[in-house]
Amino acid sequence: MSLTSAIFIGIAMGVVFGFALEKSRVFEPGIIVGQMQMRNFIMLKVFLTAVATGAVVLAALNGFGVVKLAPKAAMYYADVVGGLILGAGIALAGACPGTTLAQIGAGYRDALFTLVGGLAGAVTYSYAEPTLSKTVLGQSSGKLIFSQFMGIPYWAGALGFAAVLALVLVGLETWRPWRDELGRDVDGDSTGSPAIPSVVQTLFAE
Repeated sequence: MSLTSAIFIGIAMGVVFGFALEKSRVFEPGIIVGQMQMRNFIMLKVFLTAVATGAVVLAALNGFGVVKLAPKAAMYYADVVGGLILGAGIALAGACPGTTLAQIGAGYRDALFTLVGGLAGAVTYSYAEPTLSKTVLGQSSGKLIFSQFMGIPYWAGALGFAAVLALVLVGLETWRPWRDELGRDVDGDSTGSPAIPSVVQTLFAE
């Protein structure tokens, strides 16, 4: 794949992802905090849908020989510590790296601070990584691929995984319909209380 093709494909995927993100309202701080507090599950549904879709696409691309897999080594200590830090940041900021730019575009001015903090964290990590790689956080357990562990082709494992996620999504939607969880004020609060002001309210408040 040429660099030009990769750029255009990346842009197209970004447009599709941004459209889905905006339509699902997952970028709303109330939705994100509500998920972290286990008050609603819209964010989980969207992310599981993305994972299932990605698994199907990768299964097709890999099965037809279009792309080759390049799995990374499993680093359990780093994954656990990093996941806890990231989760705490998401709960406090009401944003994650994938939603910060959408929040800025929607008029959430505090998202600018989240973006600056994320960039500062990335720069800090780039300097700290050589030192961290020498600690327990840098220990690797080798590459662990579920399909190889089961002795089946990757495409079969990916499609099976996507099917399991689809069943989980059906169960979640049956238990907690998204229309009930979205709330009247589109803020992730099913009670309808205006916990997060809308963009229109923010613009006309000044």
